Amino acid sequence: MKKNGIPSRLFLALCFLFLYAPILVLVVFSFNASKSKAVWAGFTLDWYVQLFHNSSILNALWVTLAVSALAAVISTVLGTAAAIGFHNLKRRVRSVCMTINNIPLTNADIITGVSMMLLFLLAVDAWNGSLGSVLGIKLNLGFWSLLVAHITFDVPHVILSVTPKLRQLDPNIYEAAQDLGDHGFHAFRKVVLPEIMPGVVSGLIMAFTLSIDDFVISYFTAGAQTQTLSMVIYSMAKKQVSPEINALSTLMFVAVVILMVIFNLRQTRQEKLAQRRRETLSGQ
Repeated sequence: MKKNGIPSRLFLALCFLFLYAPILVLVVFSFNASKSKAVWAGFTLDWYVQLFHNSSILNALWVTLAVSALAAVISTVLGTAAAIGFHNLKRRVRSVCMTINNIPLTNADIITGVSMMLLFLLAVDAWNGSLGSVLGIKLNLGFWSLLVAHITFDVPHVILSVTPKLRQLDPNIYEAAQDLGDHGFHAFRKVVLPEIMPGVVSGLIMAFTLSIDDFVISYFTAGAQTQTLSMVIYSMAKKQVSPEINALSTLMFVAVVILMVIFNLRQTRQEKLAQRRRETLSGQ
């Protein structure tokens, strides 16, 4: 079979259709005047208007974005520091640490969610029965437990994203910076961090994506008063999913596409500038 033959192109088209047809249907029916998922009743923007008046969905969206953003930033810092620490360990110790780091990646989400829920309940009961009763501060599962849970399963992905860049890094670059008079964290920030920044950014994006997409772990660790967007959609799915969710999903999809376009254009521009600099230097 030719690499660019008709069968391979047809297969590729079917793959794209399978991936993006559901999103296209969601976008189309976000403008449907009827709540029906099968009958087109005319074009309308009412669901977008009602979306911004639905406090439950907006609150769930705010919780989802806040948890995802905070978890992504914190886990990126912790994961980058952990990856650097693992990189500087001896080979045997490093392999043991990486094996432990990979356990949450292969573990089922429901096991992680239930185990973390039990851990949080134990911690809450211990606090409320000791210092909490003395200080008059009672804890319950909620935003804080949800954030800690997301940080916990995000950190291993950041470590895996940063580690390959550390392996590609010249092991003598930090010592060279010290020999030239730069020391401590300033040398790391000016010399090492720019070299591993692609891995750090990839880990940040991966952590944010995993957090905003998570349902199972959030379901077990969010408590009774806090809900993410996925939990709200799940509760609606038992009866009927509101078309307002279609409108919100469309807006989120458009925002992601715009960010991807901006990122790709910026990356292309940087590559062109770098190519021009190399051509200029070679010409000199």
